[in-house]
Amino acid sequence: MADKDAGTPRVYLARHGETEWTISGRYTGKSDIPLTTAGENQVLGTGRQLVGQGKLINPKKLAHIYISPRARAQLTYRLLFEGVEKGDEVEGEKVTTTEELAEWDYGAYEGLLTKEIRAKRREKGLDRNKEWDIWRDGCEDGENAQEVTDRLDGLIAKIKKIQAPNMHGEKASDVILVAHGHILRAFAKRWLKYPMNTSLSMMLEPGGIGILSYQHHNVEEPAFFLGMALPLQSG
Repeated sequence: MADKDAGTPRVYLARHGETEWTISGRYTGKSDIPLTTAGENQVLGTGRQLVGQGKLINPKKLAHIYISPRARAQLTYRLLFEGVEKGDEVEGEKVTTTEELAEWDYGAYEGLLTKEIRAKRREKGLDRNKEWDIWRDGCEDGENAQEVTDRLDGLIAKIKKIQAPNMHGEKASDVILVAHGHILRAFAKRWLKYPMNTSLSMMLEPGGIGILSYQHHNVEEPAFFLGMALPLQSG
């Protein structure tokens, strides 16, 4: 991080590891599809490389971890921190499981592929002029974009309350969100104050980490990291 931004709090976005449905591209909301063995290894690899003293995610700098209630996210949290040294564990009051980070409720589209959703909607006479886009159209019998916006904005307010007094690193105030592909990308849009239907193509692979923060040590200037330099490992 550039010296002018040193100490600025960060929000790490941790997507759960691979499942059979992430491989096939099926929309996975409330269904509790378990991580594959490869998915567990993805998260273990990320944790060993990026989590620990002197690494990108330093447990001593964490103020809070928010986790989706889905089992695949809960396991991802445990695997991310599996290798941290004794005394660096992040547990208890610093960890909250919250429906605010549950994956987008796909409703009638749960378990379907994008092409199947679009075909289903065409059969109903929907989307005559434009193909279905979750960011604009939401999900039948599930959540629409405004409902997702409302719950994420509530979580953002909680995070800013933690971080606003510590824009220069006065005390530990980094936050990790452990959740899912759509909801974490939706969170990034709302962090940047964009409407959900803003065209902003983003990718976050299973087991991956994204990073958000602020410009100029200003809580009113949320930003995302386009790239990061990693700390040099000792030994």
